[in-house]
Amino acid sequence: MSAPELIRIVSRDSPMALAQVERVRAELVALHPRMRTEVVPVKTTGDKWMGDLAQVEGKGAFTKEVDAALLAGEADLAVHCVKDVPADRPLPAGTVFAAFLKRDDIRDALVRPDGLTLDQLPPGTRIGTSSVRRVAQLAASHPHLRCVPFRGNANRRLEKLAAGEADALLLAASGLERIGRRDAITEVLDPETMMPPIGAGILALQCRAGDTTLIDTVSALGDPDTHREASAERMFLHVLQGHCNSPIAGFAKADRNGDLSLRACVFTPDGKTRLNAQEWAGHLTPDTLGMSVAIALLRQGARELIDTIAH
Repeated sequence: MSAPELIRIVSRDSPMALAQVERVRAELVALHPRMRTEVVPVKTTGDKWMGDLAQVEGKGAFTKEVDAALLAGEADLAVHCVKDVPADRPLPAGTVFAAFLKRDDIRDALVRPDGLTLDQLPPGTRIGTSSVRRVAQLAASHPHLRCVPFRGNANRRLEKLAAGEADALLLAASGLERIGRRDAITEVLDPETMMPPIGAGILALQCRAGDTTLIDTVSALGDPDTHREASAERMFLHVLQGHCNSPIAGFAKADRNGDLSLRACVFTPDGKTRLNAQEWAGHLTPDTLGMSVAIALLRQGARELIDTIAH
């Protein structure tokens, strides 16, 4: 089955999203030198809305318009950050994930212009972040720091930091890498210090379910270990039915010998309660591992904790 001659790729129109598309285009053309690609940029509700995401469908605010373009036939392939794709409900009917690209850095990074590390920041330092996951963990580990709401794409957040709207930022290390701003990173935080979001560092390629030729073509870009990790993490989040205001964090890891583990946490927004679970797959499938870790947290009271948070 020959590859399509032209693939129209839909994506958010932020600099980071377009940089992610360039990675996909480069990988496709490396496999199929004669293939042409075209970018279909869209502005999503999440990009336009600078308030609380819970007021505009939560994480779905970053994917709805992209999904619509794919389903309407205006594009053939969508590029998503897995952490932005809701896992509490299925993908839109008629679409599938065709590939998960090799995972990038899952860690968060501190951006602080004067070079101080997180542990060196003085009391009252304003940390720019709107992530409930980061806020909860900072409240527990560094209660003397103050989080201030910060939305917008990474470039915009760096501009707001430079304008003095915060004293430091927490951003995804992989995102800064993708926009060519690794130079802005003061410190990359260990996952023990700042547990990442589900799906961190993973790009997924989404197609219409009936486009078998395209699915076969782009599936060659997929990384098997990343696929297993993403499957476990998304099933975990699906079983928990977390929403965008739920401080949930965790990551799966496929070791060199193939063993898959999943470690995850659920927090209260003030960070005072933290539920932990970690399991190894053994003979379990990635989906079953995700389900098992979610059940372990539900037994500790995760459902009640999540349901008490407004969204």
